Amino acid sequence: MILDIPAVLTPAQLAEARALLAAAEWVDGKTTAGHQATKVKDNLQIPATHPAARQVGEMILRALAQNPLFIAAALPLHILPPMFNRYTGGQQFGSHVDGSIRQVPGTGHRIRTDLSCTLFFADPADYDGGELVIEDTYGAKNVKLPAGHLVLYPATSLHHVTPVTRGARMCSFFWIQSMIRDDGKRALLFDLDQGIQRVGATQPDNPAVVQLTGVYHNLLRQWAEM
Repeated sequence: MILDIPAVLTPAQLAEARALLAAAEWVDGKTTAGHQATKVKDNLQIPATHPAARQVGEMILRALAQNPLFIAAALPLHILPPMFNRYTGGQQFGSHVDGSIRQVPGTGHRIRTDLSCTLFFADPADYDGGELVIEDTYGAKNVKLPAGHLVLYPATSLHHVTPVTRGARMCSFFWIQSMIRDDGKRALLFDLDQGIQRVGATQPDNPAVVQLTGVYHNLLRQWAEM
């Protein structure tokens, strides 16, 4: 399942984040790439330990914790602290699959990367190119969202970022270990949850709402890994 989640950050939060990131020190993105990605990765990143990365990362995590659509779709168990990248002057990231296990910086804790996230900080009109192209069962999807919007997609997906030929593309990227490992089961639960909400909004006294909510939680209880 590939899902666009709108307005994760407010305009005020975006302005604060952009100012902090613009003043930070950027380094070659290859320093955090694995063996496969090093061959195809050409961008800049902020070191994970940089104060700006931590401050903006915490802002993102607080916003996501209050976003019902994100919670329903991701069913997060662990979220890797957000990282930040920048593409300009023809930079790109060739086709790759994200690593299956990531270590939380500064700790011995590791998470399984079930879901990948990209949160956009630049508006599409501010740069040319820079589309995130995600391959799935139904073909390729090009993603280039407004600033403050986020795309959530399976970390198993082959994906790439096209060359940025004008302006600069700045994003946050991070990974999630979901309570539901399987993408198909996670998608079923999300569809069921959204259907329950629609029925509940139009027919709050319909006994089917309680019945379907019970089915949802019983499936979650059966499939969840904690």
